[in-house]
Amino acid sequence: MDRLQQVIVRGNEDELYRLIEQEADLFDRAFEDPVANTPLHDAADMGQTQVAMEMAILKPSFARKLNQGGHSPMHLALRKKHYRTARALMTLNPELIRVRGRGGITPLHYVAGKKETEEEVQALMELLAEFLCACKSSIEDLTSRCETAVHVAVKNHNLRAFKVLLGWLKRVHLREILDWKDQDGNTVLHIAVLERQPEVWFFDFMVVLAFII
Repeated sequence: MDRLQQVIVRGNEDELYRLIEQEADLFDRAFEDPVANTPLHDAADMGQTQVAMEMAILKPSFARKLNQGGHSPMHLALRKKHYRTARALMTLNPELIRVRGRGGITPLHYVAGKKETEEEVQALMELLAEFLCACKSSIEDLTSRCETAVHVAVKNHNLRAFKVLLGWLKRVHLREILDWKDQDGNTVLHIAVLERQPEVWFFDFMVVLAFII
């Protein structure tokens, strides 16, 4: 393990700056491979929030860079459930919520489609609401299949995320997004009908849709 990796694992920002003083080109070497993990990717993946923030301040371009898997540092933080790290990066630059990763999926899309246990779902829904408030235009972003975050929530049968997104669309007067079509020409309502499931919650979901149409 090299010295930078050791600093990241320990999560010590003071050690980080001491290392930078000794190796002035420390971060520049991360650009030798255009799709390699940057030190910020590693810090976000480990949930080392404070070190990640210092790196994002020193090298803002790291925060938007994609690695070999097509993930930005915020994508990695979300995948590992390091929500504190993702939230910190958001406060530093709300536009990071709009960074398109593999499949055109943004952090907003990822959270909208993610289903967790009952204990964790509340934290995810709070983060989803924070993402929307921090970057209002993120609701208009599309995946490579022309899916909005609402499409993603419905396709993943994520009723709670759908309700949060629906409430936001009503609040900002963007109900027309519900009529946007994905790559297959399907609106949110079309998908809800095509993906109909026998579970009770899905029928509740259909009632919600019927109420807004």
